[in-house]
Amino acid sequence: MAKMGALEARFADLIWEHEPLPSRELVRLAAEALSWKATTSYTVLKRLCDRGLFQNQGGTVTSLLSREEYYAQMSEQFVDETFQGSLPAFLAAFSTRKKLSDGDLAQLQAIIDTMRRD
Repeated sequence: MAKMGALEARFADLIWEHEPLPSRELVRLAAEALSWKATTSYTVLKRLCDRGLFQNQGGTVTSLLSREEYYAQMSEQFVDETFQGSLPAFLAAFSTRKKLSDGDLAQLQAIIDTMRRD
């Protein structure tokens, strides 16, 4: 799955926040939020539909992947491509420049505990 650019991500957020929505309403929202013309909105919508993120059926736009599913796939792809799929290597690299707070560590431990139970 291809990564979205910053403007595509903002446009996608409009869909995720308001779906299902008529494509005309999406165009109006994009005009307000992004100052886009209708042609730009329809072009970007088609591109994101072609990537399998959204669908526009009968003039109603809905997602095929939730925001959480999309970003989970992007995160997994990043770790796979950059750290040979090693989450520990990613966390080690991440924590060399940014100290993890006690709250961060507690959340990570809770995730690990949940994974062990499942």
